[in-house]
Amino acid sequence: MKTATRSYNQNARAESTEATGRRIVDAFLARLMEQWFDEITLDRVAEDAGVTVQTVLRRFSGKEGLLASAVTIFAEQVKAKRAAPAGDVDRLIENLIADYEKTGDAVIRLLALEERHPALEPVLELGRSEHRRWVSSAFAEPLRNLEPPARRHTLDAIVILTDVYTWKLLRRDMGQSVRETAATMKNLIQAITAHTSKHK
Repeated sequence: MKTATRSYNQNARAESTEATGRRIVDAFLARLMEQWFDEITLDRVAEDAGVTVQTVLRRFSGKEGLLASAVTIFAEQVKAKRAAPAGDVDRLIENLIADYEKTGDAVIRLLALEERHPALEPVLELGRSEHRRWVSSAFAEPLRNLEPPARRHTLDAIVILTDVYTWKLLRRDMGQSVRETAATMKNLIQAITAHTSKHK
């Protein structure tokens, strides 16, 4: 009985520790969606998560450690938001823009700080590689039958057309609506794939 009780207590503590860690990461991510990375303080994150700063430091060592842990959860969230059947351009672009509407401004802020904060580099490199992987999978059909050079150039073009900077240019700088932005992206993608198919 003592062994069972000890095991139960250990499991309960592990679950509580895991829940606390996730609460801290979620609080940090919520701040990241609203603030510049270098303006976020551990005091605020701890307050939002309902823990002490010492708890945050004990679990993540500091803000850079917290960022490293948060990126995995953030990547999973982005992947879930973008999920759509490969080849369904309407759904793919709709989900992509929905993701950017929630996270795009935060990503743009992180990109602006990349050279000043080395800890951001691996995070943003992961984002770039994951975006390229998403494009490669989502638009596999128009890419499949192309010769390698044409496939690479077309993949590069679609990566650019669906990049967060393109979203920012259309939504923030040009003032297009969500619907207009989706239409612009789809028209450009269709144009590049049609052009490449004719000249493969």
